[in-house]
Amino acid sequence: MNIVQVYRLFPTEADCILHIERVRWQGKPLCPYCGSDRSTPMPKESRHHCNNCKTSFSATVNTIFHHAHLPLQKWFVAISQILNAKKGIAARQLGRDLEVNKDTAWFMAMRIRRAMKEHPEQRALLHGIVEVDETDVGGKPSKQNRRDDEAPHNKRGRETKKVPIVGAVERGGKFVTRAVKNVKAKTFARVHPRARSGGR
Repeated sequence: MNIVQVYRLFPTEADCILHIERVRWQGKPLCPYCGSDRSTPMPKESRHHCNNCKTSFSATVNTIFHHAHLPLQKWFVAISQILNAKKGIAARQLGRDLEVNKDTAWFMAMRIRRAMKEHPEQRALLHGIVEVDETDVGGKPSKQNRRDDEAPHNKRGRETKKVPIVGAVERGGKFVTRAVKNVKAKTFARVHPRARSGGR
């Protein structure tokens, strides 16, 4: 998904919230604090009120978007930019794309990359047509760190020592990402058995 598609599919904050709710709860909100499915919608605030523990919550609780104080649309664009950047993306460049400062862009990138590697929802199966593509995450090594006897020059692409990240997206639905050892076809199949590679 590119920037144009993000703005077309999620033109408002409410659209972003509805997408997160659909992916996370699939029509049945669960309280992230007590696990109860008894809640009352609060449409004006894009939140829900738990009838069990009497706490209000939104779909962003316990996600990378929680307490971020940034429009969700910018988060969606950031995810798109990081997934589509074949050689990684610098915080300054991401900040320019999102119209935020480099520290905010760095904070967002760190949350997104951490979620790629650690989020438990990565293990959930996708359904229907699933497409997969990969990118490499990591910065360009500094001169003093170029100590590879087999490759004295700084290589690019698949020959680098960057971390390969595979993303699988369900058409019209959710997506998962995972850090992998390589980007061979067998690895793609492990991410999801029905996955179809998007190629480079």
